[in-house]
Amino acid sequence: MQDKYMLKLIRSEENPILTPSNLPWENLLVFNPGAVVVDDKIFLIYRAQGKGDLHSRLGMATSSDGINFERRTSPLYYGGGHADETLGIEDPRIVKIEGTYYITYTAVSEDLHAEINPNWREKIAKKPRIALSTTQDFKTYIDYDVIIPDLSGKNSSFFPKKVNNEFWLLYRKGAYHTYFARSSSLTSWSQSSPVFDKRPGMWDSKRTGIGAPPIETEKGWLLFYHGVDEQNTYRLGIIFLDLEDPLKILYRSPEPVLEPEKDYEKYGFVPNVVFTCGAVEKDGKYYVYYGACDHVIGVATIEKQAVLGLF
Repeated sequence: MQDKYMLKLIRSEENPILTPSNLPWENLLVFNPGAVVVDDKIFLIYRAQGKGDLHSRLGMATSSDGINFERRTSPLYYGGGHADETLGIEDPRIVKIEGTYYITYTAVSEDLHAEINPNWREKIAKKPRIALSTTQDFKTYIDYDVIIPDLSGKNSSFFPKKVNNEFWLLYRKGAYHTYFARSSSLTSWSQSSPVFDKRPGMWDSKRTGIGAPPIETEKGWLLFYHGVDEQNTYRLGIIFLDLEDPLKILYRSPEPVLEPEKDYEKYGFVPNVVFTCGAVEKDGKYYVYYGACDHVIGVATIEKQAVLGLF
């Protein structure tokens, strides 16, 4: 029997399941997909970049089995061309609330006052902002633009249901603090409180942030999250938050459940990266979709009951 503290995601033998195509808007990078189930199909909305510019766009792919995807040939870009997204939109996360799909993403523009991170190949300083669009059919969208004014932040997601008629939101401010906030209007967020951050000396000692949106279970809100160590290696772990009080952490992975091991996870646009924005439940398993090296997309699974048995 596998030690419950050493649970690991199992990669698909078909990985990577999505790679850059010959289309000009996604012929360089395809990565960091959000995921949601729509009429028994899995929809991925992923981040893509072409060789011709630094502009991040969103693409869409769908699947019946969770492994083999058909993608649209044109980008799914629904932003409004705002000043805060002059470098595009990144890292979408999707939840369904009362028949509407809420897509949070990072709107990115150049930050002329910030230092360029020497670890990134894109030699430009970016200013991230938390933005939102909603849709009911993935054809037409309501564009909310930036929803937390004057905040430089990213790694955001709604919880997949309202509580006391309020939206719940997780987001990161700074390099490693993840916060929880509530709103009844989508544009005014109150009682922002820290939830989790880095852990010195561990695999998530330098940066942390949410991965996939919260998944409601009988044990609590399940988060597949990412952590970064001092060598800038990105790994995935698990957090459970209390169903009624998401500021209370019930469980947090002492060890990662996925880390760069395969060549496509170790060598690419940004080396040694596994990074998720979406996970879904299917056939008694969690399917975790992740970007590898900011270059391709993989999927890894884990039995639901094994995760719920962690504590």
